[in-house]
Amino acid sequence: MQEVLAPLKSALAQALQSLGVSELPEIVLQETPPGKGGDYGSPVAFTLARTLRKAPPQIALEIAQKLELPPFVRRAFAVGGYLNFELDPAFLVQAATHPPRPLPPQPGKVLIEHTAVNPNKELHVGHLRNVCLGDAVARILRYAGRQVEVLNYIDDTGRQAADSLFALQHYGLVYDGSKKYDHWVGEAYVRLHRDLEDEAKKAQLEPQIALVLHRLEAGELRAEVDKILRAQLETMLRLGARYDLLVWESDIVREGLLHKALAILERSPHVLRPSEGKYAGALVIDASAIIPGLEDPYFVLVRSNGASTYYAKDIAFQMWKMGLLQGLKFDPYPGDYPAFTPGRLMYTSTPSGHLQEHTGASETINVIDARQSHPQMIVRAGLEVAGRHDLAEGAYHLAYETVLLEGKQMSGRKGITVSVDEVLDEAVQRARAIIAEKNPLHPDPQTAAEQIGVGAVRFAMVKTEPKKQIDFRYDQALSFEGDTGPYLQYAHARAGSILRKAEEQGVLGEAPDYTQATPYEVGLAKALLRFPAVVQEAAASKAPHVLAQYLLDLGAAWNGYYNAKTAEGKPATAVLSAPVGLRGVRLELVKSLKQTLNQGLTLLGLNAPEVM
Repeated sequence: MQEVLAPLKSALAQALQSLGVSELPEIVLQETPPGKGGDYGSPVAFTLARTLRKAPPQIALEIAQKLELPPFVRRAFAVGGYLNFELDPAFLVQAATHPPRPLPPQPGKVLIEHTAVNPNKELHVGHLRNVCLGDAVARILRYAGRQVEVLNYIDDTGRQAADSLFALQHYGLVYDGSKKYDHWVGEAYVRLHRDLEDEAKKAQLEPQIALVLHRLEAGELRAEVDKILRAQLETMLRLGARYDLLVWESDIVREGLLHKALAILERSPHVLRPSEGKYAGALVIDASAIIPGLEDPYFVLVRSNGASTYYAKDIAFQMWKMGLLQGLKFDPYPGDYPAFTPGRLMYTSTPSGHLQEHTGASETINVIDARQSHPQMIVRAGLEVAGRHDLAEGAYHLAYETVLLEGKQMSGRKGITVSVDEVLDEAVQRARAIIAEKNPLHPDPQTAAEQIGVGAVRFAMVKTEPKKQIDFRYDQALSFEGDTGPYLQYAHARAGSILRKAEEQGVLGEAPDYTQATPYEVGLAKALLRFPAVVQEAAASKAPHVLAQYLLDLGAAWNGYYNAKTAEGKPATAVLSAPVGLRGVRLELVKSLKQTLNQGLTLLGLNAPEVM
């Protein structure tokens, strides 16, 4: 796309300068709508109307007269206030056959925290959106040239983990291997919470649970928590999610990051201990100068009884993420788990660690549901209070709405959930049945079913804008038609089938004659050329759904091209039976289409099967 748009922007800039425009505005180029003429157009004349004190149509005409057109541009002409460019079809189509490449490296490290599932039971559908969003954003940002580090936070000192470990002990349960370990533990967790609904039982059990909680905080039960975590990691790996760092809350507590953070905050004039009123004796942030308009600008860091709040803990962890605090040590996580960063192993914080792998990030992305927007706002306020406006600006909350199950809110305590493992198994089973029906001679149906089924679930989680709630329904999420992952995978596989047949016929390497390109090829080429700009937009807005929608549009463009008919109703875009030279052009476009779909699906965390 750069070889198409960059010369046009340069020509426009030179024309504007020759018209006496000293301060150049942003020069935007867009595909022209159908029926408007040309291939790309610019609304720059509208931007200059006030500066030049002329009507946009007149400005557009004057720019057109001053333009020195690149050789691949046939003509430039004004349409109202727009300036449109008609390109040489041969150049445009050839540009679209260049394979997509990662964008140039960008400065600064971005740390992405996602998943953070309590290590107390199996993952359920509500966790799917977090994992899929976070992993897709990480993939997109890395492709867009960012140095990315992915972190998973392990809350091994929380009440949920204590409940599960106590339940195993209380009911005398011994793992028999009959089901996945986290599912087995989850059943005990749900059983305990049913018992806790009885007030008499609750009064009896709470002191015993508190003892387990104290042992967790002391780090005595880490091995037991790790067994649950490893079972959860199996699910995450199946989804395709990888992590560079596992950070355990017990290590954060042990290394005193909270006290170090409070020491930094207490130096600020915005942090105080009121001597009277409802906050008397507490350590609070006065955010009135940072977040104007608050009815109550005080946020408690440490209560009057000395207990720290979650706000304080979250601020301390955020300070560590961004390099304001040090102290955590790391070792490779036992088991040779692959990291998100290619060629590396996953690391875990540990008291006896030997390496300080993390050195701080200039930007962080916390993938947490929208209900946590208020705490995330306070985290940024904490960085402002610490005098680091730059880091507060770099702390981004990727907020997403919750996932309903068939219209119902889920509850892990009540057991009203469907596990991620169950969803994936069901998806794969349905995919396997479709393959058996439509392609009984498939060379590897089980691998394809796994790729299609898991892909269907992942795409369902990322195709929707994060601020919109998802109502997870099997029939919709696992459909193999419409705006789904399998639809895109099939488009990729169909392109691969054409290329294999071309290879069998000995014409795959035929030289293309781009002068034979027709408007059909130009239309598909334009769709392919949008890919780099879409990736940049998805990276900048941290929005995988932008890329997902583009891929659906590209799939529709490919489907329209593949099925195009002449006025007489005959195939208009046959590839293998096309005239020599034009066949070479179409084969190159099919290669590019397959590569672009493959790359786009990979960035969303989907595999692209060769055969469906």
